[in-house]
Amino acid sequence: MKHRPIAYQRISEAARANCAAIVTQWLPRGKRQGVEWCALNPRRDDRRIGSFRINLRTGAWADFAIDERGGDLISLAAYLFGLNQAEAALRIAQMLGIDPNE
Repeated sequence: MKHRPIAYQRISEAARANCAAIVTQWLPRGKRQGVEWCALNPRRDDRRIGSFRINLRTGAWADFAIDERGGDLISLAAYLFGLNQAEAALRIAQMLGIDPNE
């Protein structure tokens, strides 16, 4: 059985359109600062909010304390949950109730 390709761009755009809802679900102890969601990084022993930020308009994210970054919420899901890009895209598509292959 041949797998249909994953519609990464469509999933990324849908995630960006729902960025605030997604990041507040994934990182509920964060806070909004302007156009960014600032949170503790659950992947390291982060004690203060400030260095881990997600741009709520673009979905781009970075942890400036350890120089980790990505361009969209698919890469953020991969980073946070230890997934590859395909698994992360499929998780977001399921979360948003969209077909990952269209």
